[in-house]
Amino acid sequence: MNSWKSVEEIEDFYTLLENSANKPQIIFKDSTTCGISAHAKYRLENGFEKIEGKADFNYLDLLTFRPISNLIAKELKVTHQSPQIIILKDKQVVYTSSHNAIDPAVIARHLS
Repeated sequence: MNSWKSVEEIEDFYTLLENSANKPQIIFKDSTTCGISAHAKYRLENGFEKIEGKADFNYLDLLTFRPISNLIAKELKVTHQSPQIIILKDKQVVYTSSHNAIDPAVIARHLS
């Protein structure tokens, strides 16, 4: 099973953005009090084998780190959603989805 890298500092975001030049980065923005968000995280964790090794997994607790979530939305020019997946390649957003549309099989296709 893959492990999440926590995004807790602004520098963490800029590091993963830079790292996307070498390896795709997945950001999962989680609202920890939301049942839909918990279910999306569960689906992701159960589908890790579809995307294992193809990307780094980054976890953002957006309730605790809302300013970082806002920065991500602004810097990447994506509408804030919760829960939300953002895939970065070469410092660019290549895919985003939210709520029940978060699907490991679809994510895997965007990493190929």
